[in-house]
Amino acid sequence: MPLSPFRSQLIADVGISFGDEGKGRLIPEVIEELRPTPASVSVVFKVNGGSNSGHTAGGLKLNLLPAGVVAKSVPHLAIGAGVVADPRKFLWEGRPLEPKGYAIFSRLVIDERTLVSDLSHRLLDLAWEDYRVNVLKEEPRGSTGRGITPAYQDETGQWQITYADFLGGPNFFARKLAARADRACRTIQHVCQVSPAAWDAFFEKLTTAETKANAEAIELGLFPKSDFDFTRFKGAAPFTLNLDALTAAYWEAGQQLRANIGEVRELVLRELAAGHSIVGEFGQSYWLDKRHGYSPNVTASHTFTPEFFESAGIPVQPIHTFGVAKAYDTKVGTHTFLTQMPDDLPLCQRLKKLEFGVTTGRQRMVGWYDAVEKGDALRYGGYQDLMINKIDALSGADELLICTAYEDATGRRYGHVPRNEALRKTLRPVYAKHGGWSEDISGVRKFADLPQNAQRYTAAMVRSVLDVAYPVQLPAVLPNLRYLGVGPEPSQIIKDVPATADLIKLV
Repeated sequence: MPLSPFRSQLIADVGISFGDEGKGRLIPEVIEELRPTPASVSVVFKVNGGSNSGHTAGGLKLNLLPAGVVAKSVPHLAIGAGVVADPRKFLWEGRPLEPKGYAIFSRLVIDERTLVSDLSHRLLDLAWEDYRVNVLKEEPRGSTGRGITPAYQDETGQWQITYADFLGGPNFFARKLAARADRACRTIQHVCQVSPAAWDAFFEKLTTAETKANAEAIELGLFPKSDFDFTRFKGAAPFTLNLDALTAAYWEAGQQLRANIGEVRELVLRELAAGHSIVGEFGQSYWLDKRHGYSPNVTASHTFTPEFFESAGIPVQPIHTFGVAKAYDTKVGTHTFLTQMPDDLPLCQRLKKLEFGVTTGRQRMVGWYDAVEKGDALRYGGYQDLMINKIDALSGADELLICTAYEDATGRRYGHVPRNEALRKTLRPVYAKHGGWSEDISGVRKFADLPQNAQRYTAAMVRSVLDVAYPVQLPAVLPNLRYLGVGPEPSQIIKDVPATADLIKLV
């Protein structure tokens, strides 16, 4: 069965769980599908977040750069105005890829209004975590330490430094950076109440982390090891910074990217007019949205389709949205995890061996597929196509569970995710049980070749999401499961899943 056409030249790649769904691997699939057509993808642009998101595409682990890097046919890699980006990170991530055959800087366009993040934001990130643990005596939030939330706080606090500031004179940039550093240091000392020892430890922690992350680039001689030594930015006294060194490092990085700074809004409009497609890659997922998620376990940006237009700077218009999920669920940090599997379950133990964060390396918690969360993302966010990854990881389980509702202690059922977190924490999942399969399905490429229980489980995942999103009556047009991932390699995808109306008849 041929895949149905996309409904727009604009395509959004969004997660419908709590992150780590495999959004990065969707990008090459969409590019390849459209490559033989006049509507081929000419722009892949990062919509939100920064280097706190980790995507894997074509075997590459990426943070700040969009996954379109892996597709040589895509002429433009864009960074939207909704992104916060450390200029040094562009260089650290991009330069090692070029000797491997990936053109980066000849394709990279950073919007003039993209926000500049810097060391002060990373220090604040670590300081707020220290404050949470040592002053408030709360659990650690599990921040990535990349400075993303403090960078967005500068945006809402009207202290923006944007990439357009690299196109002006150095003195103007230096004044803005000095004021930012002063605010950060005062906040860390007097509000976060960080100790001098902890202050010193922040620099050591960043140095260790970035030296490890960039070990290959150092070994290849692309950067000196001193580039990743954050202690050189410490001032002579605690809670001060070496402003000369900090300003020089960031100004120099910005100047190296000067030719890459431009207007993403004009680029997108031009490519739309030429009949090409634009893919917007979101850094986090629906339930991490700063407005619709659950504080403090949210990111600092908007994480669903509407942000596509804000970040690109273009009018709202029809768009085709992909909702990406896994065949089971994972979370990190201190999230309420209603469907978490028992640690002693053999399937849980197997899945945990697969589940580590791309950016942080943190062990993810593992749980059963929560159709309530994904159904609400459809009902309130909307998507036209689904991609479900890692169903192959479930092979060998005797029984699989899908959460179809929540229940409180009195037996009252909840068919949607409560917006009140205090209530949500008191609920327990209501499960539908499905038979497992023993076969290795990683080599399967046709839906009909899957074991019958794998087919039924796939149908149940889709059907349960629809039941949550449309409890009264299904709409005439249903989202389709366009891609079903049966392994990490680009080739390990099933693309002939029956149309949804036929698929759900298997349940």
